[in-house]
Amino acid sequence: MDNREYRLGYRGDIEGLRAIAILLVVAAHANVPWLAGGFVGVDVFFVLSGYLITGLLLQEIAKTGRLQFANFYARRLRRLLPALLLMLLCTCLFAAVALAPGEQGGQAVAAATASVWFSNIHFAFAKLDYFSPGAASNLFLHTWSLGVEEQFYLVWPALMLLAFGAWRGKGNHVRRLKVAMLAIAAFSLLCCIALTRTAPQMAFYMMPLRAWQFAAGAMVWLYFNPPMDHDTDRQTQRKTTLIARCIGWLGFGLIIAAALWFDANMAYPGWRSLLPTIGAAAIVAVGVREPNKGISRALSWRPLQAVGRVSYSWYLWHWPVLLLGGALVTTNSPAYRADLVVLSLLLAIVSYRWVESPIRHQARWVVRPGVTVMAAIALMMTANVLCIVWFNATSAWANSPAQQRYAQAHVDAPVIYSMPCDDWYHSDEVRFCAFGPSDAKHTVVLMGDSIGAQWFPAVAEVFNRPDWRLLVLTKSSCPMVDEPIFYPRIGRDYVECSTWRRNALQQVAGLRPDIVILGSVQTANFDRTQWVEGTARLLKVISGSAGHVYILRGTPHLPFDGPNCLSSKSWLSWLHPKQSTCQAPAFSKSDNDVYQWLREASSRFGNVSVLDLNDAICPDGECHAEQDGKVVFRDSQHMTATFVKSLGRELGQRLNMKSQLDQSGQMR
Repeated sequence: MDNREYRLGYRGDIEGLRAIAILLVVAAHANVPWLAGGFVGVDVFFVLSGYLITGLLLQEIAKTGRLQFANFYARRLRRLLPALLLMLLCTCLFAAVALAPGEQGGQAVAAATASVWFSNIHFAFAKLDYFSPGAASNLFLHTWSLGVEEQFYLVWPALMLLAFGAWRGKGNHVRRLKVAMLAIAAFSLLCCIALTRTAPQMAFYMMPLRAWQFAAGAMVWLYFNPPMDHDTDRQTQRKTTLIARCIGWLGFGLIIAAALWFDANMAYPGWRSLLPTIGAAAIVAVGVREPNKGISRALSWRPLQAVGRVSYSWYLWHWPVLLLGGALVTTNSPAYRADLVVLSLLLAIVSYRWVESPIRHQARWVVRPGVTVMAAIALMMTANVLCIVWFNATSAWANSPAQQRYAQAHVDAPVIYSMPCDDWYHSDEVRFCAFGPSDAKHTVVLMGDSIGAQWFPAVAEVFNRPDWRLLVLTKSSCPMVDEPIFYPRIGRDYVECSTWRRNALQQVAGLRPDIVILGSVQTANFDRTQWVEGTARLLKVISGSAGHVYILRGTPHLPFDGPNCLSSKSWLSWLHPKQSTCQAPAFSKSDNDVYQWLREASSRFGNVSVLDLNDAICPDGECHAEQDGKVVFRDSQHMTATFVKSLGRELGQRLNMKSQLDQSGQMR
């Protein structure tokens, strides 16, 4: 059996491009504000993989007329698996002691799928639950791209062999392969753009929807590398130095522009992913013709080469270090995040030096490739089973008496969530939840997003009177501001919110209620003009037909999950010295700004007031996860229904005070 390894010549510009890609990804994940779009570094990695793997496969086909599939898979597993398993082992062990038991179950499931290169499928099909932690809090979220790459490696050799027609003795093989790559790229790109609008999770995570980026790298090899048959026109290799340099720098500019321009409030990948993909392809193509000039020379800078060498290990370590570091210490200061980035780089260097590099350069792993592949599969299955064991253990830990109280706090939500008045993004239908007699003389309407809906227990307590009817209208993540919004959680414009809000306001106006209480999050990504004018437009619809409109100030947002913090104290308190009190400041500049903007908008209407109960929620300007024996927050921003109900008297007093002022004419 031929066990020769086919290698491509060293490309300093490609190593430097790897460095740029990982630096962008780490910057984005470390919340560098002007590089929020640094996630495009993953697109660059996909292009590079398409180029390099296609080159290796074509080189083998050209020399032997066939592919040694076992050799190929053995080399890929030797290159990628050891460092991945090391990261999974260390992260899982640390998470088991650093995270609250209730947090560990979801982490264990993701780790299990990551161990067999399927985490992208796990995240693609993950069911969205509004009150469950999002994927962004998962320690293994970053492994989705590794799943995409490994699935690419799994199918690409057979696909190329089929397209190339290496088993045939006639025909223009390279031309056939070029046509196949163009077809794959075109079909995959069109599907990616279409599904980014309708099924963004699929478009983002699934390999077939990213295949066009690998195909882009493949086409760079096919069109710009030395020809592989006699039919290729050698004149196409001749490009002027000036044009090549301009194209190279333009490609680099596209990548940087995408990193500076993009952020989480945009639909992605879609057409926007063309920028980093074309940029990376341009740089690689120019490097073939001008390897030591222009952008290629800049990317060959020695420090970039050093970063590029550890880029895979750094990618593996940076994300869990950032998240676990945030779990141990609640501060989110730039200096602390920078320390975590440095720590992840040090771990990457150690991993590269003692695990990745030694195993990668040992030829014995491909002497018997079939054995290597089977051994790798056995290791992956072992890791998978261990993750399942961890998952089962977390269930037992979370159900222990000491943890049950905090587990219950997570689900201590208003009763309206078991009723049909909040359908989240699933529809734009307006549905009321009604309480009290239908023929009551007076009507109060509670309307808002989940932050407004959390006040239901207190509002129900205040208006639990024979002559009052309470109507509830809520749409989670739909702020009471007349502005369109992009919703990162679903990866698209939240059109259901805009339609629902418009129709709901019209129906509320038609009811002519005595009181309307509006509440919504104060962290929505709006500027001053949007907050003031958008709120004013909304109030204009209902103020003329309502007796009085009250806007509840948005509640504080903790930098940690309240029940999980309390759970951690009883789990392993010695590991959480700096957050042992589970408290945080009640106010921030942005929160105060939004409060003032709401007051500015409400001042245009004589029957609109803004209520601030945050001093009752967070006395003396400090928010505590637990207060007077009650768990205050059920996550990082929503209060428990039990605690909110205890604020009923306070809310009633403030509403009565406002009503008295209105009757005396002082507020009119």
